Amino acid sequence: METLPRESLVDVLESRLREDILNGRHPAGSYLPPERALADGYGVTRTTLKHAFGRLLQAGLLETRHGVGTKVRDYLRLGGADLLPMLVRHSPDWIGEIFEVRRGVGALIAERAAERVTARQREELRTLLAAVREAPDGDAVQLADVEVHRALARATGNRVYVLLTNTLFNAYLPVRASLVGPFTDAEAAHERLVPVVEAVCAGDRAGARKAAGVYLMATERIMLEGLR
Repeated sequence: METLPRESLVDVLESRLREDILNGRHPAGSYLPPERALADGYGVTRTTLKHAFGRLLQAGLLETRHGVGTKVRDYLRLGGADLLPMLVRHSPDWIGEIFEVRRGVGALIAERAAERVTARQREELRTLLAAVREAPDGDAVQLADVEVHRALARATGNRVYVLLTNTLFNAYLPVRASLVGPFTDAEAAHERLVPVVEAVCAGDRAGARKAAGVYLMATERIMLEGLR
């Protein structure tokens, strides 16, 4: 059997440790066994273990205390939305909760955008909307659709909405290929977005919120069917 390169072994170990943490084998708040014992248990060197630890520390699943040890972080109490892509890879059950937030945030963004959109942003939104219809395949349509939503978030004038929009899209990147259903027909994808963009560009707050709600529910239903 060919020996795995060190980095590949670190990748495998990181994945194993992450799954063991998220599955509760190493519960939140508990200290991991001493490094030597843990390395022996996984059949790796302490150097490999340290590399994997470094990644999980950066991901927010572990924390170290000098002279005490490495502790599993209570990520549900202390973690941030940046953990979502990792959690979605671990369990698709997170998708339903992400969609619930998507519905609420998306409708609010459309309403705020209608209130604050500028002439330049109206032009940008219409250009990006046209790009949805012109995209050559489902993957490209999906990405073009994302850019419309990023532009809607920018039109709110609130950078937190922009970051929330980015976070929600990043959250389901691990399963994006399974969520391509609403985007396989470029014309239909374009038509679903038209009422949202037109209401925003018209400054119709109530209409934008309603249109966004219809759009979000329709696309969510198709995407969940794809996942099933």
